[in-house]
Amino acid sequence: MASGGLQMLGFILAFIGWIGTVVSTAMPQWKISSYAGDNIVTAQAIYEGLWMSCVMQSTGQMQCKVYDSLLKLEGSLQATRALMVASILLGLIGAFVAMIGMKCMKCMEEDEVKKMRMAVFGGIIFLVSGFAALVATSWYGHRIAQDFFNPYTPVNTRFEFGQALFIGWAAASLTILGGAFLCCSCPRKETSYPPTRPYPKSTPAAGKDYV
Repeated sequence: MASGGLQMLGFILAFIGWIGTVVSTAMPQWKISSYAGDNIVTAQAIYEGLWMSCVMQSTGQMQCKVYDSLLKLEGSLQATRALMVASILLGLIGAFVAMIGMKCMKCMEEDEVKKMRMAVFGGIIFLVSGFAALVATSWYGHRIAQDFFNPYTPVNTRFEFGQALFIGWAAASLTILGGAFLCCSCPRKETSYPPTRPYPKSTPAAGKDYV
């Protein structure tokens, strides 16, 4: 029962992390314009994401524009896109594989060993998915911080971390944690009976002489 509960907890955490990865990838708020300077105009806020850039006016109206050309984008942005999409696809595959191996499902009930291996394999896929999202978000955040502290970057073009980046970090952590729980849910083999001990052979009784 403890192994089944650990499987369920791991699957729920990993699936929530996968949903967060999808939401983070689709959001345009990966980085937001900074207001650190004195001459910054606060009448509008500029957001940039993986797929589009948006401008929000002080009235609350937002206008977004999808990136026109893929080849004109920076290499770091293209790599971040690829890692996030790979994380989403791996998480989807891991969810299906882990569901087959969970104890609450009736699939592969006739073979307990293969069923446990499927759950562990699903956890491994979730781990890879979480690490891919973690690398993508951390790399993107490092580029933002590097450009922000670069003295040659104009003040009006500096950006800070957006909400999507924090959601991506939290989602990657949940996916990794859930995958680790799925990998640890496989119970160890336990012997139900202690090993038999050899008993000393009794010496045959001496034959009685009959008269």
